[in-house]
Amino acid sequence: MKFLNDLQNLDRNNVGGWPMPIKVFFCTLLFGLVVFFGWYLHISDQQDQLNGAVSKEDELKKEFSQKQAKSVNLEALQQQLDEMQDMLRQLLRQLPSKTEMPELLIDISQTALSAGLETELFQPGAESPKDFYAEKPIQLRMVGTYHQFGTFISGVASLPRVVILTMHDVSLTPKNKDAKTGIATGGQLVLQGTVKTYRYLEEDESAEAKAANAKTATGKAPAKTGGQK
Repeated sequence: MKFLNDLQNLDRNNVGGWPMPIKVFFCTLLFGLVVFFGWYLHISDQQDQLNGAVSKEDELKKEFSQKQAKSVNLEALQQQLDEMQDMLRQLLRQLPSKTEMPELLIDISQTALSAGLETELFQPGAESPKDFYAEKPIQLRMVGTYHQFGTFISGVASLPRVVILTMHDVSLTPKNKDAKTGIATGGQLVLQGTVKTYRYLEEDESAEAKAANAKTATGKAPAKTGGQK
């Protein structure tokens, strides 16, 4: 009772004159509040860190599961990749080789003549090597009927080697038009533009092409391996 009476009769303007038990009580209360808020703020920060760690753990578990699934199928995937590379090499081998390219160009030109086309221009350009193949542009201008062009395409497709012709900026237009009506006459068509044919690269050529492409992409010479003799 005395403590309660002292607490009710406190003089707020004279804290130094408070009874000792009251001072001890308020000091203990203040210390407890400081400890409580300090502990709460510290724990709250740690709780945020814990939540972040739990979220990171979930992400790592998902990533681990995905990588584990890939590793389980790695051998089968590697076998499929090897099979696809073998198939690609076999397909590439069906393209003409470097030594066969001049003869192939002659065959294409002769096929056009055999189809009855009039070849006004057949000019092979400089070869452009890629990673595993090389492309050779041909500027051409041919005159003939629709049927003759069909015969030419069929003849190229039946050549012993696989011949791929891709057309670039190629146009097929009537050779003659009526001056008054603008309607095509005579049935003659003009095919002109650039086509590209392709050949496979030998292993040494492919390595050189990849090195040259890497140099072009980076603007630097490819690093050399092995010591100098």
